[in-house]
Amino acid sequence: MDPGKKEQEKDEKKDFSHGLLAHLEWLEFRARREAVDQEKRERREERREFLLSKIRELRERRHRLREKLGEAGKAGILRVPKDPDPPDPREVLEWKIRSCRDLIRIFRLTGISGNFSHSGISFSFHTSFEGSFLDSFQLEFQEFRHFRIRRHSIPPFIPLELLCRRFLPRNLREFLGILFQHLNAFVARREQLRQLQEEFSEFIQGIPSQNSLFNLLSFRYRIPGKIPGEFPEFRARLLYRDPLRSLPSDVTVTTPAGIAAPPEHSELFRSLSLAGAFRALRNPRNLPESPAGIG
Repeated sequence: MDPGKKEQEKDEKKDFSHGLLAHLEWLEFRARREAVDQEKRERREERREFLLSKIRELRERRHRLREKLGEAGKAGILRVPKDPDPPDPREVLEWKIRSCRDLIRIFRLTGISGNFSHSGISFSFHTSFEGSFLDSFQLEFQEFRHFRIRRHSIPPFIPLELLCRRFLPRNLREFLGILFQHLNAFVARREQLRQLQEEFSEFIQGIPSQNSLFNLLSFRYRIPGKIPGEFPEFRARLLYRDPLRSLPSDVTVTTPAGIAAPPEHSELFRSLSLAGAFRALRNPRNLPESPAGIG
């Protein structure tokens, strides 16, 4: 078979796979946007129902107070009305259960699912990257009053206790959303490194260095230069300051001699996944001439 025809078929398959990934990313984005819009509408409706019930309650109290004041005026005695009775604990518990069911329905499109049990409620966080589903993490609460955690499979470097102190028990929705962002960003950073080592092993020099959270990554790589047969070496250091994002905030790329690499290297690492950046870097036509000292 003609080598040129093989290369053309290979490029067409890559274009198809890239288009499919882009379509899957668009579908995921649309689902998340619809879930957010649905959540906003339900919040407005809940707020409206709460305010209407509060107005009705205040009007009834005002009516009762007027009646009591009128009776006291006729009798010549002013009686102080009693405070309203505290809410029934059973009614409060039922309200929390209904709220949890609503949360489960809202989060279903965003990668979070939930189930009720005889002892409480459990949530599953289904992470993904570029349209591919990856790890799932579990979190179980033992009761509804204070949402105490019974058991979980959240990695120890995720700030679970800090999030609990910050959001629970008052704001379960915010707690679940931010915890899912932590988990999804961690898995996405880890998956990027796996893809880099698997797809571009011939360009990576040695073994990349990373920490357990995958928010600090350093590696050495060689890419084709402008001159045929030239493969300059670079050293990259990527720091992810925002734990909720899968792209680095600080990128440093230099040569072994300490000379700064062309700025296109850093910009690609900041704006694309690691595999996407290397797909652009391995084509020397995308880059300017190598600076002096790179060999």
